[in-house]
Amino acid sequence: MSRPPSVEEGVITCPEFDLRMTLESGQTFHWTPETTGEGTAYTGCIGKTPFRLRQEGNLLHFRGGAATMLHHYFALDHDLELIRSSCLGHRVSHDSALACRGLRIMRQPHWECLATFILSPMKQVAHIRQMSLALRSSFGTHLPGTPIPSFPEPASLAAATEADLRSCGLGFRAKSLHATAGLIAEGKFDPESLVSMSTPEARKALCALPGIGRKVANCILLFAYERLEAVPVDVWIARILGSFRSGKATPEQLESYGEKLLGPYAGYIQQYLFHQARTGKLLIPKKPDRKKSVKPPSPVRKKAREHVLA
Repeated sequence: MSRPPSVEEGVITCPEFDLRMTLESGQTFHWTPETTGEGTAYTGCIGKTPFRLRQEGNLLHFRGGAATMLHHYFALDHDLELIRSSCLGHRVSHDSALACRGLRIMRQPHWECLATFILSPMKQVAHIRQMSLALRSSFGTHLPGTPIPSFPEPASLAAATEADLRSCGLGFRAKSLHATAGLIAEGKFDPESLVSMSTPEARKALCALPGIGRKVANCILLFAYERLEAVPVDVWIARILGSFRSGKATPEQLESYGEKLLGPYAGYIQQYLFHQARTGKLLIPKKPDRKKSVKPPSPVRKKAREHVLA
């Protein structure tokens, strides 16, 4: 009889870390909060390792796997003071960085992050969460110590039918996820191969997969591969970056503009801006609508109208 896996329990120090803000910032979609007598605890898993987490000040209480796994997953080694100082010259960004103290860009499992962001187009965070949990429940591995199953392996999703995936509420995204899982299961694409690529090369490789455009590719690069310069341009970020400049711009132009404006940690800074905007704490200035603006009539036109009326 096989022995049950060992369960660690302990506390690690986590200065400059906000568990709730990080888990609820739109990077990951399965951690589940639970109100306890000691505060809010989150249950979930990292890969196939279950965890129960609760923060108390600068201490993170955990039950599940190894402390080193949490340290890596939550990127507790990132120097947030250095990251904030990188945008000192841009007031709105720096104010957002200060307001989001403790929000960290995570190092998520590559396949899980890739697959869940294939689900993201035209969906809000709550909807992506519903789809992710449905996939876990139907195709993932049930783990001891948590009601949250692991995210299904590519082979499991490839073996299912597109109709099976649609039954999890994926809609048109089922086709893309099924096709991408198939490519990985057949050995035609390896998510781990992106680790050694440059960011442009990795982005190009991701965009060649079904259901992945430039914005989704940048999300995957930022939240799973630690490409902290990547700027995913969704509706929120397009509005924010657009308010900082004049004239119209394509998403790709805004991405390039954001990388230059926000600096070497542009991915971190855009996440601060995104979180502040999504929670209603960032006022995005509106540009005047040129189409609706009314210009005063020119003297020639005014004189012509007066002549007609006479």
